[in-house]
Amino acid sequence: MRGYYTPEQIRKAEVPLLKSLPNGVLMRRAAYGLAAVVAAELAERTGGVMGRRVTILVGTGDNGGDGLWAGAYLRRRGVSVSALLFDPARAHPEGLAALRASGGRVVTECGPADIVVDAIVGISGKGPLRPDAAAVVERITAPIVAVDVPSGVDAETGAAPGPAVTADVTVTFGARKPVHVLAVPRCGRIEPIDIGLTLTDPAVRSFEPRDVGELWPIPTATDDKYSQGVVGILAGSDTYPGAALLCVRAAVAATSGMVRYVGSAGAEVVSHCPEVVTAPDLDAAGRVQAWVVGPGFGTGEQSEGVVRRVLESDLPVVVDADALTILARHPHWATGRTAPTLLTPHAGEFARLTGSELGPDRVGAVRDLAARWGVTVLLKGRATVIADADGTTFVSDAGGSAASTAGSGDVLSGILGALLASGMAPSTAAACGTRVHALAAAHAAHGAGGEFAAPVSASPLCASISDAIRTVRSLTEVAG
Repeated sequence: MRGYYTPEQIRKAEVPLLKSLPNGVLMRRAAYGLAAVVAAELAERTGGVMGRRVTILVGTGDNGGDGLWAGAYLRRRGVSVSALLFDPARAHPEGLAALRASGGRVVTECGPADIVVDAIVGISGKGPLRPDAAAVVERITAPIVAVDVPSGVDAETGAAPGPAVTADVTVTFGARKPVHVLAVPRCGRIEPIDIGLTLTDPAVRSFEPRDVGELWPIPTATDDKYSQGVVGILAGSDTYPGAALLCVRAAVAATSGMVRYVGSAGAEVVSHCPEVVTAPDLDAAGRVQAWVVGPGFGTGEQSEGVVRRVLESDLPVVVDADALTILARHPHWATGRTAPTLLTPHAGEFARLTGSELGPDRVGAVRDLAARWGVTVLLKGRATVIADADGTTFVSDAGGSAASTAGSGDVLSGILGALLASGMAPSTAAACGTRVHALAAAHAAHGAGGEFAAPVSASPLCASISDAIRTVRSLTEVAG
């Protein structure tokens, strides 16, 4: 599992080191690591290091100091280093002196370079790039290595409210920050540098594929279909029967012990998934251990009554799609529950639930809703944010937008329902389910050989769930 730490947590962890080390040692330690990454990037991209050109964009404060000291270390390896100072009077004095002493040059414009180092604004920075810096960044064609965070991108929220750097590589000191999972397209590849910090509980967590493989429910010799989990699916309608098929197929593929379908699309469901048990209504449904309600379900009076009955039960419930629209009209149906409740909104549904548009702080907004309603919230997106009522937070980066197609949310709901029925805690189920969903999309898009095969619609996404589960399970076998 990876942890991500806020700027405040990093600053607090630096205090004992700054007190125990001679002045400037911690900065030089970070800068040495930065220089090593830049040198490796030069060798990879240009075939060498000596004689290559690096330009450092230098702001004020310690971030600029990191860049200047790194420039001094790169000069020792024969790199031609230029520094563009956006505020020369406030440039880090020791770092600037070290760069000049090493033979580095101070320039007034960003000329041709093999790599540009972004040391404009650090993790304490807020807001977009200033116009002068934005104009320089806009003209850059060389690869960019960012120092700790791409300038103009908020280190805690990942938001970029205006002009900002898009880095090819981001070198982060001490630990990853939330931006490194919330804004992956801005950060590029993340290269952590250990500077000796002692850290405890991260603000945000993220499951790696191996973590998911270790947690995924696998039947033992004593299991039967009931002990593996029976999930009930309330989805689809005469208008949207496909939602039922997608949700059910995903629950079956996610290795649920049994899937019961309740609704109007029973004949279509059985024709595609004969192992599924169907029923026309809740009264005839039979025993389940978790419910999924909402995909393609409609928002009328009859659907509203079903959602209310399900939420009045003492079973875990995944609330998705149309059921979220209904719940927005009756939030007390969720806030009074004691059983696990997992809400899975996209941004528009989130706005309906909360009564306000989703702002730049997606993590904060999800935590707030989860705490106020006493539920688990999964906010869908390229970086999916998951929060429990106690503040425990996961973020899962999909690695791309392959699953951003109609019906993919129905697939995710089926996976989540199967995991909840197995007894998994809702936030763990959400973190595992979104990871497998993203891996299934990658399998469907790129095929077994890794080459791009086709755009991903929901049907091939469903068909690739088993491949994704085998992938994460294989990682645990290799590790073992």
